This record gives sequence, C-alpha cells and structure tokens, in this order.
Amino acid sequence: MTPPMSDASVNTPSVVERTRPIAAGAPVVAVHFLGRTAAFVLGEEALLLAPDQGEERRLALHSGGILAAASDGARVVTGGDDGKVFSTDANGESRLVATDAKRRWIDHVAAGPDGAVAWSAGKTASVQTAKESNKGEPRSLEVPSTVGGLAFAPKGLRLAIAHYNGVTLWFSNAQAAPETLEWKGSHYHVAFSPDGRFIVTAMQEPALHGWRVVDGKHMRMTGYSARVRSFGWTVGGKWLATGGSEQLVLWPFQGKDGPMGKQPRMFAAFAVRAGVVACHPRQEVVAVGYADGTVLLVRIEDGSEVLAKKPGDAPVTALGWDAAGGLLAFGTESGAAGVVDLG
Repeated sequence: MTPPMSDASVNTPSVVERTRPIAAGAPVVAVHFLGRTAAFVLGEEALLLAPDQGEERRLALHSGGILAAASDGARVVTGGDDGKVFSTDANGESRLVATDAKRRWIDHVAAGPDGAVAWSAGKTASVQTAKESNKGEPRSLEVPSTVGGLAFAPKGLRLAIAHYNGVTLWFSNAQAAPETLEWKGSHYHVAFSPDGRFIVTAMQEPALHGWRVVDGKHMRMTGYSARVRSFGWTVGGKWLATGGSEQLVLWPFQGKDGPMGKQPRMFAAFAVRAGVVACHPRQEVVAVGYADGTVLLVRIEDGSEVLAKKPGDAPVTALGWDAAGGLLAFGTESGAAGVVDLG
C-alpha cells in the first residue's frame, strides 16, 4: 500500500530554522563530515570546509572536475578528471595520493581501513595502504570492463569492484585469485552491508542486485521509476534505504536471506523523485533529498516526517551526517547548501 502523498510545505514539522546556509558557489557532488567540519565536494576543482566554529575554507585541489569522493570520517578522498587522487583532512591539509600514469579520469574512489585508499581509471582498480604511500607503485587489478564502483569490506583489505556483468572481490594484500559474483548487466555504486554478509549494487536499469557473500546467492530488488543513484544502510544494517522512486524505499536485511521473498517498506511518498538518501549513524532515521530541493527526515519506526529543507531551484545532490548524528549537511545542483544543527 502506498502511503499518502506528503505535503512538506504545510503539514510537516520543520527544523529548517536551524540551518546555517553555506555559499558553495558551485554544484555540490558530495558532502562528508570530518568531526564537526562539513566537507562539501564541489563539481569543479574545490573542496569547501565548513567547520562548526570558525571560518570556511575553499581548497582548490584538482585542475578540473571532481568525479568521485569518499570518506572514513578522518579524511575525504577525491578523484578528478585530471587523473589525480587527493586525501584531505579536517585541518585542510591535502596529500596527493596518486597520479594516473596515462592521466586518465579517476572515476571512483574508496576510503579503506588504516588509511588505505582505492581508486579506478578505466578498467583498472588500484589500492594503496598508508604504509605503502611512500614506497612506490600501488597494487592494481584489471577487471573485464570499466569499473562502475568501489567499496571496501567492513574489515580487512577486501575490495569490491563493480563492472559489467558483476562484481569482483579482491584481496589486494594477498596472492589469492580474485573472486567474481556474476549477474548480467552494468553494475554501479557497490556497497557491503555493515556486517559484511551482503553486497549490493545499483544497476543501469531501475533495479538493485545483491549477493549473499558466503554462497553467492542472488537477490533482486526492482520496482523503481528510475536508476537508483543513492542507497545506504541504516544503523546496524537492518534496512537498505534507497532513492530512485517517488518515495523512500527500505529493503529488509534483518534475516539471513536479506530481502529475498520480502516486500520493501515505503515512506514519504512525494510528487517528485527521491534522488539522495543518507542514514542517521545512531538512530533509524533517514534523510531524503528530492528533485525539487526538499529534504525530509523520516523515522522508520512510524514513518513520521520532519522538514529539513524547503523546496528550491535545483535537485538535492548530496546529504551527509556527522558521526554523532547531530548535524546534517546538504548540497544541491545549483550550489545551495547548508548545515542543519539538530542538537
């Protein structure tokens, strides 16, 4: 049953007045928190650091577009069309991690355990640990087609590499042969569940695909109105929250079979599509960004909604929580941005 259509402008409780506006000045492609500093990744060249206290800092890192970003809470890793990978901390100190020898675009990046960084250019995925950062070449693996996404497992240096017809699992620090989880089609935005038992990818078509890692058993999640460009795990990994439809879609992952044979829960039905989601780090709450610029906070227990951002002139393109769950940052395609202090 589809929930009633939301009217966020009239009937929904609001925390909009707790927003500190940020003048990003460019489209925001991602936002991450480094402590209580919001790091807005801009579409061209720069990273904008907005601390909870103090002056904002704009760091020009790349000589062109920033194509990918990831964070582990201590640093933001960025990849650009200049063929470079940078790592930046909350103090604004940036380190050049790598430069592609052929100056190919860095399409995807991932931040791993103990300072490890992964990135991809074309069909090649590379990993560099913190210990290896000053010792020459990273370890690289070529996969069958252009890399569509990268993700480290919750523990260890196992890297998931999404590509056409599946996902390759690679222990970059071991001699073992890579393992492949197969499913026909193009795979993007790969992620492990927090307990490492499942892997999920967004497909080129309006669907998600998943595997149970222990035996490769498939799980297919369909019914979307568009390609899913954002998904994330709620605290404890109980639910997979996704965009790609005119509501928040939540797939159950509590049992050993994940969502197989189960229906999703749907909340916050809206007149426009949900593009971006971000799960609260400590509560079963999901921030949802819509194509008209609205941001809603949705509580899974009862589906209640709180308005965090009013509609604007452009789609929401980035959402991120700080580790304590008291700050929510958002960014849009037009450069409108802000940090909501939820206290």
